[in-house]
Amino acid sequence: MLFERIISEGISHISYLIGSGGQAAVIDPRRDCEIYLEIARKNDLVITHIFETHRNEDYVIGSQELASRCGAAIYHGAAMAFSYGRPVREGDVFRFGSLELRVIETPGHTEESISLVLTDKEVSPQPYMVFCGDTLFSGDIARTDFYGTNRNAEMAAKIYQSITTKILPLGDGTIICPAHGAGSVCGGDIADHPFTTAGYEKITNCWLLMDQQAFVSAKIKESPYVPPYFRKMEQYNKEGAPLLQRIPDLRPLSVSEINTLRKSGCQVLDIRSPTSFGAGYIPGSISIWREGLPAFMGWILNYEQPIVIIDDFNLSLDAVQRHFIRLGYDNIAGYLTGGFPLWTKSAQEIAVLPTCSVQQLRARLENESPYILDVRDSKNWNSVGHIRHAHHRYIGELPDHFDEVPKDVPVIVICDAGYKGSLAGSILAFHNYTNLTNVLGGMTAWKRAGFAIEK
Repeated sequence: MLFERIISEGISHISYLIGSGGQAAVIDPRRDCEIYLEIARKNDLVITHIFETHRNEDYVIGSQELASRCGAAIYHGAAMAFSYGRPVREGDVFRFGSLELRVIETPGHTEESISLVLTDKEVSPQPYMVFCGDTLFSGDIARTDFYGTNRNAEMAAKIYQSITTKILPLGDGTIICPAHGAGSVCGGDIADHPFTTAGYEKITNCWLLMDQQAFVSAKIKESPYVPPYFRKMEQYNKEGAPLLQRIPDLRPLSVSEINTLRKSGCQVLDIRSPTSFGAGYIPGSISIWREGLPAFMGWILNYEQPIVIIDDFNLSLDAVQRHFIRLGYDNIAGYLTGGFPLWTKSAQEIAVLPTCSVQQLRARLENESPYILDVRDSKNWNSVGHIRHAHHRYIGELPDHFDEVPKDVPVIVICDAGYKGSLAGSILAFHNYTNLTNVLGGMTAWKRAGFAIEK
């Protein structure tokens, strides 16, 4: 038996490849699918089956991309009318050498969610693993809000039944193989464990210690964030995304080419650190640091206008490009050749985003009354606390709430470390706010300095 766990960093997506008897199946593949083909070739396997455990919301499923390259059949739950693939239902069985995959329907996260129970018949008739998609995570349960508040209780009850009557009865030793890990937007507090079992979750997962009534009551009180790019993922993952055939080459762009794109309308994306961005940037740029791209570009960037990438030294841009591909951004025009240093050497206009330390902020607050905009998420705001008189608005929701932020007073932006503050500052500057400051170190530094915090 071959078992491979493929992690897509940033979105915390996990896909799987299993193989036996010369055949292989891939479960929930990502769009940049070369890795599955490489694993199959290395192990003399032919990928014959591709399974989708559910219609994903947070990334573009790579099923059609992979199928176009290897000829495998695609399978997904029957409760949704997909524009591609074949439906499967409870009890359907697929065999790969000594391995058997049995379909169980596990609705709740989505209506058509399925799980795949893996048994190695050469070893035992008992279940070995279950690929449960976004139904059960390590230490958490999937969100159930995708069908609106009117159906939240219904979907919460369904996922409770799916877990307690379908997954947990597989046996305490059954290995749980979810589609996401810690940090994913598909769960509220997924544990950072590479593996877990049904038995371990049964005794440690706080959601599974509740009866159904308490579970549903707790679930409907959740209010997870819904990034706007989810709508594009819904479309692509139901109807099919454009085929790439290969990862396109990123095009180097000259200063003059970028200026031409700026005049016609493009998105200038600066992936440098907040300190680098604050010291100088191309006017109109949006600041999303490299590691923050998977989490935040779907909140801010659109799918229509070309995207121009600005870095200092253009290192590892292939990894950056994969983040875009996984979220369906095929509108990358290219990157500034020579990086930002070339822009400054070319005597081009630059803008700055002033920064300050927490000590400097505290000194200002003794003599001034600026508008403090805290852009952390609600969980961090509530657990850590905040500066007195701070106004809370999550960074992803800021573009819809500019009316809350005044333009006639200084605006000081703070987050947990200064990265989201740089993003917020760049968004505000783009919308003609002029008196801005980003707090480096954010609330982490403020708390470490021992300054006053309110809850």
